[in-house]
Amino acid sequence: MAQSPIIAAICGVKNSGKTTLIEKIVSQMAKDGKRVAVIKHDGHDFTCDIPDTDTYRCSQAGAYGVAAFSSSRVFVHRTGTLESEKELLQLFSDADVILVEGLKDSEYRKIEVVRGAVSRLPVSNPSGRFLIVSDLPSECFQEECLGFDEIDAIIQRILQR
Repeated sequence: MAQSPIIAAICGVKNSGKTTLIEKIVSQMAKDGKRVAVIKHDGHDFTCDIPDTDTYRCSQAGAYGVAAFSSSRVFVHRTGTLESEKELLQLFSDADVILVEGLKDSEYRKIEVVRGAVSRLPVSNPSGRFLIVSDLPSECFQEECLGFDEIDAIIQRILQR
């Protein structure tokens, strides 16, 4: 029986470097042969379909859901369905690792990104927080702290269940 995916939230204030860090982690893990999925939590509404495509046109016409698929990918866009991250995590049950960007108030295992230019202190729920990634001195934090370029060490901490 396959193990369930490792789940880690990557959180921090706006413009702290969450997405950049996730890109580096995903890139290295993919090179290492890991199947990594990313779920982005957005506290605001967003547009995820490209204007003038068939799926966009159908959504604009009133479809609550549209999907497009080929032999190599799938796109699903549903509105008003209020999925939780728990339901979305099930979509990637075959992943080795699922990174969730956001959810700073959750109790998921989480890494907080603290970039000195935009914040000085962690803002996430400390429950589950196991690592700070920062350009500030490690003495500023109670948790273990690694720098932005210590990707291999960050990955090792994520992989520790």
